[in-house]
Amino acid sequence: MSWSAFQTFTDLDAFNAAFPNMRAESVITGRGDFRADLATIQLDRVLLQDARETLPRTVYSAVDPRQFAIGFIKHPRQQLYVNGFELVPGAMFVFPSEAHIRFGSATRWNTVSLPREDVAAAGRTLIGHELAVPPHTHFIRLSPPLLSKLLNLHKAVSHLAKAAPEVLAGAEVARALEETLIRVMIQCLSEGQGIEVGSVYWRHAAMMRRLEKFLEANRDRTLHLTDLCAAAAASDRTLRILCQDHLGMSPTRYLWLRRMHLARRALRMADPTTFTVTEIATSYAFWELGRFAVAYRSLFGETPSATLRRPPEDPQKISGSPWRLPE
Repeated sequence: MSWSAFQTFTDLDAFNAAFPNMRAESVITGRGDFRADLATIQLDRVLLQDARETLPRTVYSAVDPRQFAIGFIKHPRQQLYVNGFELVPGAMFVFPSEAHIRFGSATRWNTVSLPREDVAAAGRTLIGHELAVPPHTHFIRLSPPLLSKLLNLHKAVSHLAKAAPEVLAGAEVARALEETLIRVMIQCLSEGQGIEVGSVYWRHAAMMRRLEKFLEANRDRTLHLTDLCAAAAASDRTLRILCQDHLGMSPTRYLWLRRMHLARRALRMADPTTFTVTEIATSYAFWELGRFAVAYRSLFGETPSATLRRPPEDPQKISGSPWRLPE
């Protein structure tokens, strides 16, 4: 059964939770009011999403390992980085199992995903063998005609879902569109030119994954730059460079922003009759409560106590998909 949804978000956590095959932790890196418009079109096997965001942000994402997903941007002047590597105009990327994705500005971006077993089956049918993305690249440069075909098809399906959803709900129309999408996706993967990134890219990505796992395991500890360097197995200089490339900020700034967003999530989920601002703030190593309250209000536009007083929100809506990050 095909369906579509068109949503507008002003809350980052709710936006993260709207991606069914991905778990994401995000921090907004620019000033202003966040707004994201998201179109989601689910065919029988293929899922399309079209997102438009107003502010730059950095996200640590993990794709459901059962899914195969590609991403691309609509406009060549927009900046999108995957593990510190800038997506060049005319290219798409295959979502790694885990990655830091940085949106350097307001961005319009798109995804197409389907089960990995369907990608393998389509490869056997369309090109005579199972399709395997080269192990040392997640970036593929497309020829102008092929890129145009992918963009136009994605746009046409999105437009049809919005203008005439009853047509898209028809089994024959949905099946025809899905087969066309799969065929174009396989064509992009088999005919596109892989962009080699080299072994250094993967070593740096591994360092940043170690950093993320360390931060996740030590939410309540006071951490210093030396702790972060030791966890990532990187020198001070290397970690600063990597964080600037992957995150768009210094490691200590990222630590602080990440914990502020986690504290806000905890405040939104907490029962005010059971928890206090002090308990939640200190659980994320914010020991100077006055400074925490001032910084919180500057970042989120309200006091921590105001966030806590609101009725607790649905944890599923805030936290995203229930499956866990792959080990």
